[in-house]
Amino acid sequence: MDLKKLNIDNLISLWQLVDRRAGAYVPGDVFDHGTITYSDWPNKLWFTKKPTPEDIIIAKEIIASTSTKLTIPYWEIEGNDYESLFAKNGFEKVLEQVGMALDLSKGDFTPSGLKLQKVENRKAAQLWELLFERAFNYKIHYELILKSLDDVDYLIAYDQTFPVGTAVAYSTGNQIVGIHSMGIIPEMRRKGYAEKMMQSMLHEAMGRGSSHAVLQASAMGKGLYEKLGFEEQFAMSNYALSIQV
Repeated sequence: MDLKKLNIDNLISLWQLVDRRAGAYVPGDVFDHGTITYSDWPNKLWFTKKPTPEDIIIAKEIIASTSTKLTIPYWEIEGNDYESLFAKNGFEKVLEQVGMALDLSKGDFTPSGLKLQKVENRKAAQLWELLFERAFNYKIHYELILKSLDDVDYLIAYDQTFPVGTAVAYSTGNQIVGIHSMGIIPEMRRKGYAEKMMQSMLHEAMGRGSSHAVLQASAMGKGLYEKLGFEEQFAMSNYALSIQV
């Protein structure tokens, strides 16, 4: 099992799904992309093959032609040696993350007292959008949630009746569950909610028969995931055209 590839495939599959539902997915021979003007996410251009310098230039022209900010993810895995082309073509690194994976059979995860409620209607989707924006300072439009909630679990965490954060659980291949967009609103941080959310989500994933959980961690979240047993797989960088930053 190539967990690095499965991690990346889970993330890309989520972008593809949301882009398709929004009518924004544009596949290509070397890279795919999607532009959704009313949302800050996904708005990605990702390479499906090793690009040539000419491919980078074409990608740059597409990105420069839209007022919507598109970012390019780059995974530091074997065979990817084109990162230097970004700097030569006016891109700069805007975000660094770490791909991580967890063998669920090695953990003992206990559901917490938090209630994780799946978004199932417009009102809940609007609340999820609001909570997410407060946690991350960028916007995932609720219309995208409504278009994709039949295949993606958009979750709101409640402490009794008070909403404290968001998360996304997205399964691929019946074995891999990707955990994305997990965030706690600012006034409820440092109260243990993030770990409680993860414990509940991992317990639920095991109950559904998933064998591994994968995610892309920020520097702030990496320590928590390591505590739960996640192991680092690869570095992931996101690039944007300097003129758009």
